[in-house]
Amino acid sequence: MTMAGRATDPGAEAGLSERLSAGAQALGLGLTADRQGLLLRFLAMLVHWNRAYNLTAVRDPLEMVAKHLLDSLAIHDFLFGDRVLDVGTGAGLPGIPLAILSPERRFWLLDSNGKKVRFVRQVVLELGLANVEPVQSRIETYRPQGKFSTIVSRAVAADDILRAPTAQWLARPGRLLLMKGRETEEPLDTSAFSAAAPRVHRLSVPFLDVSRHLIEIRSD
Repeated sequence: MTMAGRATDPGAEAGLSERLSAGAQALGLGLTADRQGLLLRFLAMLVHWNRAYNLTAVRDPLEMVAKHLLDSLAIHDFLFGDRVLDVGTGAGLPGIPLAILSPERRFWLLDSNGKKVRFVRQVVLELGLANVEPVQSRIETYRPQGKFSTIVSRAVAADDILRAPTAQWLARPGRLLLMKGRETEEPLDTSAFSAAAPRVHRLSVPFLDVSRHLIEIRSD
């Protein structure tokens, strides 16, 4: 495997592998050699495609390990059930890393951006991810064929997710997981999901100094 940019030599590739391994260990996740290999191949594709398609503002592969791979994997233990929808997946985040780590689950990766969905489709094809289905659609026109046990979003604003028909898509019981930066004190209208208040979890992402939080909303 070769990496674009700074990761064009075996030493740089080893550095990426070591950082990913150390970060996964810090998160308490056991990465097998094949799972780690798939994650690094996904990273290589993201670096390569990013040159032409501007999939992410992060250019440095070493930064991508923390800001994209480990940040995505940090919510792994909050996943519930076996059907997961990633809303506004962009370049496949957090859906692709989570799908690689959880081959027993099925993931639907939803985005309206054609070039990003094309990238995700290519990742699915090249990595042989049989448990991932890319979907190009706007949130408001998406009509899923079934309900999801977990719905996750990393890039879409919380209010936009809550205004969308996500409550209709979520199974009962189910989990809506909203990945955010700084903790917000603004109240969220979660009445369509449950009478229980949202749970806010502070995430500690290895090699990432910025604040990260997860808003967990449960449907009962």
